[in-house]
Amino acid sequence: MFVIVGFLVSMACIFGVFIAHGGNIGVVLKALPFEMTTILGAALGAFLINNQMKVVKAAFKGIAQCFKGSRYTKSRYLELLALQYDLLQKARKEGLMAIEQDVETPHESPVFKKYATILADHHLVEFITDYLRMMVSGNLNAHEIEALMDAEIETHHQEAHAPVAAIARVAGGLPAFGIVAAVLGVVNTMGSVGQPPAVLGAMIGSALVGTFLGILLAYGVFEPLGGLMEQRTAEGAKEYECVKTTLLASMQGYAPATAIEFGRKVLYSDVRPSFTELESHVKGKK
Repeated sequence: MFVIVGFLVSMACIFGVFIAHGGNIGVVLKALPFEMTTILGAALGAFLINNQMKVVKAAFKGIAQCFKGSRYTKSRYLELLALQYDLLQKARKEGLMAIEQDVETPHESPVFKKYATILADHHLVEFITDYLRMMVSGNLNAHEIEALMDAEIETHHQEAHAPVAAIARVAGGLPAFGIVAAVLGVVNTMGSVGQPPAVLGAMIGSALVGTFLGILLAYGVFEPLGGLMEQRTAEGAKEYECVKTTLLASMQGYAPATAIEFGRKVLYSDVRPSFTELESHVKGKK
Protein backbone atom coordinates (compact mmCIF):
# COMPACT_ATOMS: atom_id res chain seq x y z
CA MET A 1 0.00 0.00 0.00
CA PHE A 2 2.73 2.46 1.00
CA VAL A 3 4.65 1.59 -2.18
CA ILE A 4 1.73 2.71 -4.34
CA VAL A 5 1.20 5.81 -2.19
CA GLY A 6 4.88 6.66 -2.53
CA PHE A 7 4.77 6.36 -6.32
CA LEU A 8 1.63 8.51 -6.50
CA VAL A 9 3.18 11.23 -4.32
CA SER A 10 6.40 11.18 -6.34
CA MET A 11 4.70 11.37 -9.74
CA ALA A 12 2.15 13.95 -8.59
CA CYS A 13 4.89 16.26 -7.35
CA ILE A 14 7.07 15.86 -10.43
CA PHE A 15 4.41 16.24 -13.11
CA GLY A 16 2.19 18.52 -11.03
CA VAL A 17 4.94 21.11 -10.55
CA PHE A 18 5.87 20.84 -14.22
CA ILE A 19 2.31 21.63 -15.25
CA ALA A 20 1.97 24.35 -12.60
CA HIS A 21 5.03 26.11 -14.04
CA GLY A 22 3.38 26.18 -17.44
CA GLY A 23 5.00 23.09 -18.88
CA ASN A 24 3.40 21.51 -21.93
CA ILE A 25 2.52 18.01 -20.69
CA GLY A 26 1.35 17.14 -24.19
CA VAL A 27 4.96 17.00 -25.42
CA VAL A 28 5.82 14.53 -22.67
CA LEU A 29 2.75 12.36 -23.26
CA LYS A 30 3.33 12.28 -27.01
CA ALA A 31 6.92 11.11 -26.59
CA LEU A 32 6.22 8.83 -23.64
CA PRO A 33 5.28 5.57 -25.45
CA PHE A 34 8.26 5.67 -27.81
CA GLU A 35 10.84 6.73 -25.23
CA MET A 36 9.47 4.30 -22.63
CA THR A 37 9.63 1.41 -25.10
CA THR A 38 13.21 2.27 -26.04
CA ILE A 39 14.44 2.63 -22.45
CA LEU A 40 12.58 -0.24 -20.81
CA GLY A 41 13.15 -2.53 -23.80
CA ALA A 42 16.90 -1.90 -23.70
CA ALA A 43 16.95 -2.33 -19.90
CA LEU A 44 15.00 -5.60 -20.13
CA GLY A 45 17.34 -6.96 -22.79
CA ALA A 46 20.41 -6.08 -20.73
CA PHE A 47 18.74 -7.56 -17.64
CA LEU A 48 18.16 -10.89 -19.42
CA ILE A 49 21.73 -10.96 -20.75
CA ASN A 50 23.21 -10.18 -17.34
CA ASN A 51 21.34 -12.71 -15.18
CA GLN A 52 20.63 -16.43 -14.97
CA MET A 53 17.00 -17.42 -15.38
CA LYS A 54 16.61 -18.27 -11.69
CA VAL A 55 17.68 -14.72 -10.81
CA VAL A 56 15.33 -13.26 -13.43
CA LYS A 57 12.38 -15.17 -11.98
CA ALA A 58 13.33 -14.26 -8.41
CA ALA A 59 13.65 -10.58 -9.35
CA PHE A 60 10.18 -10.43 -10.92
CA LYS A 61 8.77 -12.29 -7.94
CA GLY A 62 10.52 -9.90 -5.57
CA ILE A 63 9.13 -6.85 -7.37
CA ALA A 64 5.61 -8.29 -7.20
CA GLN A 65 6.01 -8.93 -3.45
CA CYS A 66 6.99 -5.30 -2.92
CA PHE A 67 3.36 -4.35 -3.57
CA LYS A 68 2.16 -6.72 -0.85
CA GLY A 69 2.54 -6.47 2.89
CA SER A 70 5.54 -8.12 4.50
CA ARG A 71 4.91 -11.71 5.52
CA TYR A 72 7.44 -11.40 8.33
CA THR A 73 5.00 -10.35 11.03
CA LYS A 74 4.81 -10.85 14.77
CA SER A 75 2.19 -13.58 14.32
CA ARG A 76 4.52 -15.52 11.99
CA TYR A 77 7.38 -15.34 14.47
CA LEU A 78 5.05 -16.45 17.27
CA GLU A 79 4.22 -19.52 15.19
CA LEU A 80 7.89 -20.22 14.50
CA LEU A 81 8.91 -19.94 18.16
CA ALA A 82 5.93 -22.00 19.35
CA LEU A 83 6.74 -24.74 16.83
CA GLN A 84 10.30 -24.95 18.07
CA TYR A 85 9.11 -25.01 21.66
CA ASP A 86 6.74 -27.92 20.98
CA LEU A 87 9.44 -29.94 19.20
CA LEU A 88 12.08 -29.31 21.84
CA GLN A 89 9.65 -29.95 24.68
CA LYS A 90 8.64 -33.27 23.12
CA ALA A 91 12.30 -34.20 22.71
CA ARG A 92 13.05 -33.23 26.31
CA LYS A 93 10.17 -35.25 27.77
CA GLU A 94 10.31 -38.33 25.54
CA GLY A 95 13.85 -38.27 24.21
CA LEU A 96 15.28 -37.03 20.90
CA MET A 97 14.16 -40.17 19.08
CA ALA A 98 10.53 -39.15 19.80
CA ILE A 99 10.72 -36.36 17.22
CA GLU A 100 12.33 -38.51 14.52
CA GLN A 101 9.03 -39.11 12.73
CA ASP A 102 8.11 -35.41 12.96
CA VAL A 103 11.44 -34.53 11.38
CA GLU A 104 11.28 -37.14 8.63
CA THR A 105 7.69 -36.40 7.55
CA PRO A 106 6.83 -32.88 8.74
CA HIS A 107 3.72 -32.62 6.53
CA GLU A 108 2.26 -35.62 8.36
CA SER A 109 3.43 -34.51 11.80
CA PRO A 110 0.72 -33.44 14.29
CA VAL A 111 3.20 -30.91 15.70
CA PHE A 112 3.97 -29.23 12.38
CA LYS A 113 0.32 -29.32 11.31
CA LYS A 114 -0.56 -26.95 14.16
CA TYR A 115 1.59 -24.30 12.46
CA ALA A 116 0.29 -24.10 8.90
CA THR A 117 2.03 -20.80 8.16
CA ILE A 118 5.45 -22.26 8.85
CA LEU A 119 4.64 -25.62 7.26
CA ALA A 120 3.82 -23.81 4.00
CA ASP A 121 7.39 -22.46 3.80
CA HIS A 122 9.33 -25.36 2.30
CA HIS A 123 12.81 -23.86 2.76
CA LEU A 124 12.27 -22.93 6.39
CA VAL A 125 10.81 -26.33 7.26
CA GLU A 126 13.75 -28.02 5.53
CA PHE A 127 16.19 -25.88 7.52
CA ILE A 128 14.51 -26.79 10.82
CA THR A 129 14.19 -30.50 10.09
CA ASP A 130 17.72 -30.88 8.70
CA TYR A 131 19.32 -29.65 11.92
CA LEU A 132 16.89 -31.46 14.18
CA ARG A 133 17.83 -34.59 12.28
CA MET A 134 21.49 -33.93 13.04
CA MET A 135 20.62 -33.41 16.70
CA VAL A 136 18.75 -36.72 16.74
CA SER A 137 21.66 -38.57 15.13
CA GLY A 138 24.07 -37.13 17.68
CA ASN A 139 27.02 -37.23 15.29
CA LEU A 140 27.86 -33.51 15.48
CA ASN A 141 28.49 -31.23 18.42
CA ALA A 142 27.09 -27.71 18.87
CA HIS A 143 30.16 -25.96 17.41
CA GLU A 144 30.13 -28.09 14.26
CA ILE A 145 26.41 -27.55 13.75
CA GLU A 146 26.79 -23.80 14.33
CA ALA A 147 29.49 -23.59 11.64
CA LEU A 148 27.30 -25.56 9.24
CA MET A 149 24.30 -23.32 9.99
CA ASP A 150 26.38 -20.20 9.38
CA ALA A 151 27.52 -21.56 6.02
CA GLU A 152 23.96 -22.39 4.97
CA ILE A 153 22.59 -19.02 6.12
CA GLU A 154 25.35 -17.26 4.19
CA THR A 155 24.47 -19.27 1.06
CA HIS A 156 20.81 -18.38 1.55
CA HIS A 157 21.77 -14.72 1.91
CA GLN A 158 23.80 -14.77 -1.31
CA GLU A 159 20.95 -16.38 -3.25
CA ALA A 160 18.37 -13.98 -1.82
CA HIS A 161 20.57 -10.97 -2.54
CA ALA A 162 21.18 -11.84 -6.20
CA PRO A 163 17.79 -10.43 -7.39
CA VAL A 164 18.40 -7.29 -5.31
CA ALA A 165 21.78 -6.77 -6.99
CA ALA A 166 20.19 -7.39 -10.40
CA ILE A 167 17.56 -4.67 -9.83
CA ALA A 168 20.29 -2.32 -8.58
CA ARG A 169 22.22 -2.84 -11.82
CA VAL A 170 19.09 -2.08 -13.84
CA ALA A 171 18.60 1.13 -11.85
CA GLY A 172 22.22 2.06 -12.49
CA GLY A 173 21.88 1.52 -16.24
CA LEU A 174 18.56 3.30 -16.83
CA PRO A 175 20.00 6.86 -16.98
CA ALA A 176 22.41 5.69 -19.67
CA PHE A 177 19.57 4.11 -21.66
CA GLY A 178 17.73 7.41 -21.27
CA ILE A 179 20.68 9.16 -22.86
CA VAL A 180 20.66 6.62 -25.70
CA ALA A 181 16.99 7.39 -26.34
CA ALA A 182 17.71 11.12 -26.19
CA VAL A 183 20.63 10.85 -28.64
CA LEU A 184 18.43 8.95 -31.09
CA GLY A 185 15.86 11.73 -30.74
CA VAL A 186 18.51 14.35 -31.49
CA VAL A 187 19.68 12.36 -34.51
CA ASN A 188 16.09 12.30 -35.73
CA THR A 189 15.82 16.06 -35.14
CA MET A 190 19.05 16.80 -37.03
CA GLY A 191 17.60 15.00 -40.03
CA SER A 192 14.73 17.51 -40.06
CA VAL A 193 16.65 20.79 -39.81
CA GLY A 194 14.59 22.28 -42.62
CA GLN A 195 11.42 22.20 -40.51
CA PRO A 196 9.98 25.34 -38.88
CA PRO A 197 11.34 26.28 -35.41
CA ALA A 198 8.12 25.22 -33.68
CA VAL A 199 8.40 21.72 -35.14
CA LEU A 200 12.10 21.44 -34.31
CA GLY A 201 11.44 22.63 -30.76
CA ALA A 202 8.84 19.93 -30.26
CA MET A 203 11.22 17.29 -31.63
CA ILE A 204 14.05 18.43 -29.33
CA GLY A 205 11.65 18.43 -26.40
CA SER A 206 10.61 14.86 -27.23
CA ALA A 207 14.26 13.82 -27.38
CA LEU A 208 14.94 15.28 -23.94
CA VAL A 209 12.04 13.29 -22.52
CA GLY A 210 14.26 10.21 -22.95
CA THR A 211 16.88 11.56 -20.55
CA PHE A 212 14.17 12.61 -18.11
CA LEU A 213 12.50 9.19 -18.16
CA GLY A 214 15.77 7.31 -17.73
CA ILE A 215 16.61 9.26 -14.58
CA LEU A 216 13.05 9.11 -13.27
CA LEU A 217 12.75 5.35 -13.72
CA ALA A 218 16.16 4.78 -12.14
CA TYR A 219 15.80 6.87 -9.00
CA GLY A 220 12.03 7.10 -8.72
CA VAL A 221 11.05 3.49 -9.44
CA PHE A 222 13.74 0.80 -9.61
CA GLU A 223 16.13 2.12 -6.96
CA PRO A 224 13.36 2.33 -4.31
CA LEU A 225 12.03 -1.11 -5.27
CA GLY A 226 15.52 -2.57 -4.98
CA GLY A 227 15.91 -0.99 -1.55
CA LEU A 228 12.64 -2.48 -0.36
CA MET A 229 13.60 -5.90 -1.71
CA GLU A 230 16.86 -5.68 0.24
CA GLN A 231 14.97 -4.93 3.45
CA ARG A 232 12.65 -7.89 2.87
CA THR A 233 15.71 -10.08 2.30
CA ALA A 234 17.14 -9.02 5.65
CA GLU A 235 13.80 -9.81 7.31
CA GLY A 236 13.81 -13.28 5.80
CA ALA A 237 17.30 -13.98 7.15
CA LYS A 238 16.07 -13.28 10.68
CA GLU A 239 13.90 -16.41 10.60
CA TYR A 240 16.93 -18.59 10.02
CA GLU A 241 18.93 -16.80 12.70
CA CYS A 242 16.03 -17.35 15.10
CA VAL A 243 16.01 -21.10 14.40
CA LYS A 244 19.79 -21.29 14.65
CA THR A 245 19.92 -19.50 18.00
CA THR A 246 17.08 -21.54 19.48
CA LEU A 247 18.45 -24.94 18.45
CA LEU A 248 21.98 -24.12 19.57
CA ALA A 249 20.66 -23.00 22.96
CA SER A 250 18.84 -26.31 23.25
CA MET A 251 21.98 -28.24 22.36
CA GLN A 252 23.84 -26.40 25.10
CA GLY A 253 21.39 -27.76 27.65
CA TYR A 254 18.88 -24.95 28.09
CA ALA A 255 15.22 -25.83 28.69
CA PRO A 256 12.83 -25.27 25.72
CA ALA A 257 11.26 -22.22 27.37
CA THR A 258 14.70 -20.64 27.75
CA ALA A 259 15.91 -21.73 24.30
CA ILE A 260 13.07 -19.95 22.52
CA GLU A 261 13.92 -16.84 24.55
CA PHE A 262 17.33 -16.92 22.87
CA GLY A 263 15.57 -17.10 19.50
CA ARG A 264 13.12 -14.34 20.38
CA LYS A 265 15.90 -11.91 21.21
CA VAL A 266 17.44 -11.95 17.72
CA LEU A 267 14.23 -10.69 16.06
CA TYR A 268 13.73 -7.08 15.02
CA SER A 269 12.11 -5.03 17.76
CA ASP A 270 8.99 -4.05 15.78
CA VAL A 271 7.97 -7.69 15.19
CA ARG A 272 9.49 -9.29 18.28
CA PRO A 273 6.76 -10.74 20.52
CA SER A 274 7.03 -9.93 24.18
CA PHE A 275 7.76 -12.62 26.75
CA THR A 276 4.12 -12.59 27.84
CA GLU A 277 2.79 -12.77 24.28
CA LEU A 278 5.02 -15.72 23.48
CA GLU A 279 4.13 -17.54 26.71
CA SER A 280 0.41 -17.05 26.08
CA HIS A 281 0.71 -18.22 22.48
CA VAL A 282 2.64 -21.34 23.44
CA LYS A 283 0.10 -22.25 26.08
CA GLY A 284 -2.75 -21.63 23.66
CA LYS A 285 -1.23 -24.09 21.15
CA LYS A 286 -1.08 -26.97 23.62
